[in-house]
Amino acid sequence: MKLPIITERLMLRKLTPDDLDDMFLLDSNPDVVKYVGIQPLTKKEESLEMIENIIDQYEKNGTARLAVIEKESNRFIGWSGIKLLTEEVNGFKNVYELGYRFLPEFWGKGYATESAKASLHIGFDQLNADKIYAYADVENLVSNYILTKLGFENKGTFLDKGDICNWYELKK
Repeated sequence: MKLPIITERLMLRKLTPDDLDDMFLLDSNPDVVKYVGIQPLTKKEESLEMIENIIDQYEKNGTARLAVIEKESNRFIGWSGIKLLTEEVNGFKNVYELGYRFLPEFWGKGYATESAKASLHIGFDQLNADKIYAYADVENLVSNYILTKLGFENKGTFLDKGDICNWYELKK
């Protein structure tokens, strides 16, 4: 994975333990995690564990979620990226999956779409994926809209940790 990825307004780079405060701010926010099947985090140790898991994914799988930095402010605004699903989701395993999560003050600015396009470029052009998958809670209208706008095809719904989610596929 060739990093950092620079887009018009963003820089995508590997997450590091230095991102701990920002990751905790992100994942302790109830609005951010409302549709992702987890409770808001309450301890920074939980965020550190997540970062360490992501760093491990870079080494084992060659890809994982990336920190998204707003170029203008040089602020961590969330994460985006392709990861290898090593645990089964909707009957799929060892496939590439797109995900993203942003701080609420950066919602509605097109950053999810911009970072997702850069992430898809990594998936198709650097990882040579034929297909990339994504999923979103059916009630998360914005995320479902973004995935459709990116060209993902809705392949139906499935139950994920008690939540009904749409399963999406994008072919190269």
